[in-house]
Amino acid sequence: MTFPVGPIWLVGCGNMAGAMLRRWLSEGLDPAQVTVITRSGTRAPEGVRSLTALPVDETPAILMLGFKPQQLGDIAPTLAHLNPAILLSILAGVEEQTLASHIPAGAVVRMMPNLPVAIGQGVTALYTRSTDAVVRDAAEALARPLGLAPWVEDEGRFDAVTALAGCGPAFVFRFIDALAQAGVGLGLSPELAQQLALATVDGAGAMAIGADAPPAVLADRVASPGGSTREGLNVLDAEDALKRLMAETLTAAERRNREMAAAARR
Repeated sequence: MTFPVGPIWLVGCGNMAGAMLRRWLSEGLDPAQVTVITRSGTRAPEGVRSLTALPVDETPAILMLGFKPQQLGDIAPTLAHLNPAILLSILAGVEEQTLASHIPAGAVVRMMPNLPVAIGQGVTALYTRSTDAVVRDAAEALARPLGLAPWVEDEGRFDAVTALAGCGPAFVFRFIDALAQAGVGLGLSPELAQQLALATVDGAGAMAIGADAPPAVLADRVASPGGSTREGLNVLDAEDALKRLMAETLTAAERRNREMAAAARR
């Protein structure tokens, strides 16, 4: 794996940024290339320089923002003098123009990962207005080891991508838990119900990825007329109950992203 050349600084190293960094290191990124700046100075993986303040008289090639979006107003003024070649942001809901107005950089790239990037099976959506091949190649080089890395060409759709893929793992985890709890309600032990739910979702997801038909068709293929699967699907399909629930779920997540974007612009 070929990573971008030059110093990479991570400002903030929470769950998501930390997962990304650990994956990069496992795929061959030189830890000596990385500096992590956090308030505690304790979140960096072994071998990575960890600081509680910005290094003096140094400038990163890539500056990655890995803190909470609500902290941008407080942290950005401390970074405005750096002028990195690439400003890389995983801040949900914070638009490219807002980032550029806070922290000057050669180019701004928005990156929206989800938690399975920790095992290289995530989704990391990318957006930039830059047409510079060097910028795009650098972003892709960091995103590809994390899993699927699609470019979103319309920033207006980035909140929707965040709602589906960025927030999606949490929704799937909740579904797995609900499936297991339903099994417990039928008399299964909690341990067995969870084991069955996890294996079922894992196998179904892998099968859907490799299938020659969309998931909706696969569901109907599994459900024999008059059988138990069809009876269960009838509950999910009644008045589009599951579709409406997921539409409301993603709409709520997208709305919150837009609210955070509006707050960041102020």
